[in-house]
Amino acid sequence: MTQLKNPKYIAALVFAAFLAGVVFYAWPNKTPMSNYPNSKNLNPVNSSSRPPVFNKQQYSLKEANSIWVVVNKTRPLAPQNYTPTDLATPNLPVRVPGNESMQMRQVTAAALEKMFAAASADGVKLMVSSGYRSYSYQVNLYGGYVKSSGQAAADNFSARPGYSEHQTGLAVDLEPLDQQCDVNICFANLPAGKWVSVNAYKYGFILRYPADKIAITGYDYEPWHVRYIGTELALQMHQQHVETLEEFFGLPAAANYITTN
Repeated sequence: MTQLKNPKYIAALVFAAFLAGVVFYAWPNKTPMSNYPNSKNLNPVNSSSRPPVFNKQQYSLKEANSIWVVVNKTRPLAPQNYTPTDLATPNLPVRVPGNESMQMRQVTAAALEKMFAAASADGVKLMVSSGYRSYSYQVNLYGGYVKSSGQAAADNFSARPGYSEHQTGLAVDLEPLDQQCDVNICFANLPAGKWVSVNAYKYGFILRYPADKIAITGYDYEPWHVRYIGTELALQMHQQHVETLEEFFGLPAAANYITTN
């Protein structure tokens, strides 16, 4: 008992206890991490939480029947007289009942019906102004614009036959149900135009010809012209703040035609 009262002996015991603690905590832990039920939470990066990389090769950009086909002044449809095999008239208000141009591909019609229903729930009433246009239809339409405005002017707002998105059955021109400011730039300032601009992507559509992308798309601003590309791609473009298909897929600008049709 006299040793325990010795200050030197007590100091030695304390130092020994300190060394034992250091060795205990520094000694490698041999217990496998798999024995701990929450061990995966200790990983600095959980690879399973990473968002999947968007597959830009999921659909063709060239095939006429692809929902991602890119049609512009440098990318004509092939074949030139392509006609969708699944054309249908949507169960929606249309400008000219029974007319060929009120049709569209079934996938477009289904998405448009959902979008119209959502718009109506928000107090916005829309109507289909134009949908599918055949090659021969575009021949007459474009030819009429050339006669009235000249070819140079017509090329700014109308596609030449074989170069029209409408021929794919995936493009639709919209207008207010009351036909106020139909197929005109002022559509953008109406409640209908504003609603479409904000919400179209939720249903797989994009505004194909934005005001600030004329040098890329080759066409004047058309706030009424929407193009179906599917909700997956539309959401990607919205989240990345990319407005045109040319930019998203890294395609050349299409301000001018590559032929002299």
